[in-house]
Amino acid sequence: MGSQDFRNRKNRIISVLDDTVNGLEKGYTETCRVRNVVENTGQILDDLDEQFCKQTGLAKVDMGFLFVAIGLQIARQYLLTKFPQRLDDQTAAKNTAGYSEEHSNRQHRYYNPSLEEIVSNPVPFDANIGANGALRGEGEMGHRVTAIGHDPLLGLIFGTANIATATLTTSSFKSFHIYTNDNGRDFFKNHARTELVLSNTVNKMLNYDMEGKTIVGISLMKEIKHLKSDINTKCSLPLPIVSVVNPKLASELAVYGLDMANVINVGKQASYAILINAMIAMVHGLFFDGVSTMDRKLYEVRTRKILSYSNLVASSSNLAVVAVTRDLKLLDLGGLAVTVYRLITDAKFIRQVKEEFIFGSYQDMIMEDY
Repeated sequence: MGSQDFRNRKNRIISVLDDTVNGLEKGYTETCRVRNVVENTGQILDDLDEQFCKQTGLAKVDMGFLFVAIGLQIARQYLLTKFPQRLDDQTAAKNTAGYSEEHSNRQHRYYNPSLEEIVSNPVPFDANIGANGALRGEGEMGHRVTAIGHDPLLGLIFGTANIATATLTTSSFKSFHIYTNDNGRDFFKNHARTELVLSNTVNKMLNYDMEGKTIVGISLMKEIKHLKSDINTKCSLPLPIVSVVNPKLASELAVYGLDMANVINVGKQASYAILINAMIAMVHGLFFDGVSTMDRKLYEVRTRKILSYSNLVASSSNLAVVAVTRDLKLLDLGGLAVTVYRLITDAKFIRQVKEEFIFGSYQDMIMEDY
């Protein structure tokens, strides 16, 4: 082996030893760094928690959104979605768009009233004279739960067919011909066949000339108008389908406030509250100026805080107003449900982002050189 080869081999060994020493020194330094991080875990997590709170705290712009959201929710509660006053049947009918005076004058044609008769006569399923127990078992809601034409869903089918054929179908699907007596009042004349009530209506729509189609169309419009006029009356309308299963149950549910008027209004309250939340979230999102995925999540935490706080303030103020005035028509029940939902879901989201931010940052500290 020549002297040059010997020197080259020596240099390689020295280089390897230098790399090994540098690696050991680097490993020792990294070990000391990681140990230092681990030993100070408590303080580091506290610092990260404080950093999270600072980054997700509401800024000046956020406070502006918060006050706007509170104002919109409170305005909605008292201007758009408070429970309407319950009226008597006649007053409600007169307040319905397209109201006209109606008088019973049925010409007694089986399943085939004229278009003029349909327009000028009241709906046949309001009759109760001569029912002889056909409408029995209704509880406090009366014929609203035993005459199926008052069902908010099935009434669109059976109520329309009853109007088009001058009949009444009960919640047990028994039908009767409705006539006009000498005193100008509708009464039960005799039994009708429910299958003929439906088939004659379908025939008018499909197989008759334009007058038959017009009769069915006018009957449907009259049914919708009648349901609309009945919704906000003192008895309102039963929940869909329930009266077919158990008329007495439908009546008892209404006594406890579960009728169509309240269900629709609570749904409207919740829908409007959700719409306002969506608008605030969308506009607030336009102000995001971050770059990373975590920046987006931290900004969404601020958005959700705005929504939760605004809903909570609006619902709390509403409960206070109801408690002071003792006026349940002001109760924002749908908005309260949205508030509870937001508090639960937003708190869960914020907790998840906080955990991801704190423990993700802590892991990055430990894995810094890797």
